[in-house]
Amino acid sequence: MKPIFSLRQAGAIFCATLLASAAAFLATAEDKVQARDFVPTEADFSCIRDMQAVRGFFVTNLLGNDEATLEVANSETGGTYPVGSLIQLVPTEAMVKREEGFNPLTNDWEFFELDVADGSTSIRVRGSDEVVNQFGGNCLECHAKAEPQWDLVCEKTHGCDPLPLSPAMLSAIQKTDPRCEATELSPEETKALEMLAAFRAAAAG
Repeated sequence: MKPIFSLRQAGAIFCATLLASAAAFLATAEDKVQARDFVPTEADFSCIRDMQAVRGFFVTNLLGNDEATLEVANSETGGTYPVGSLIQLVPTEAMVKREEGFNPLTNDWEFFELDVADGSTSIRVRGSDEVVNQFGGNCLECHAKAEPQWDLVCEKTHGCDPLPLSPAMLSAIQKTDPRCEATELSPEETKALEMLAAFRAAAAG
């Protein structure tokens, strides 16, 4: 019976398979090194609307793995976000998935409170349980109420406490990110901003 492959062909197939396996191994090793050395900086935060919109919040992956981040964000059953995932609901707050083992208490998320201005971002506070939102709520305490399958990411049906912001308020805050190009507000959004400003003034006074 005539062999299907000659020795030369079999050798070529073996070499090609070996090279493919080696390339995959090196790529995986490189990804692990990149994740281990990953530390978000102020340069990683920019116009919130440049990120991918998902049901009212915005996501991206600071290591370039956008597809994996979006897969979890769009999943109806939850999942674990990959390292490098950046999630923002408003311009001044963010959460970034750090390397495995960064902090088991936060599922390896690092929380950020940001100061944003025209074309620039500065980190005011960063960490695990040190960060509070603009209404004085501790970020970890809020996100820890999310059901386990959602990887500490809050949405209306994830088990977290409701936000004291209407959809129009959130949309207006997102649209007025000073790092983004100006965009027109609807009358409802304009009114929502006025109400939010009055609420903040009353809270401060």
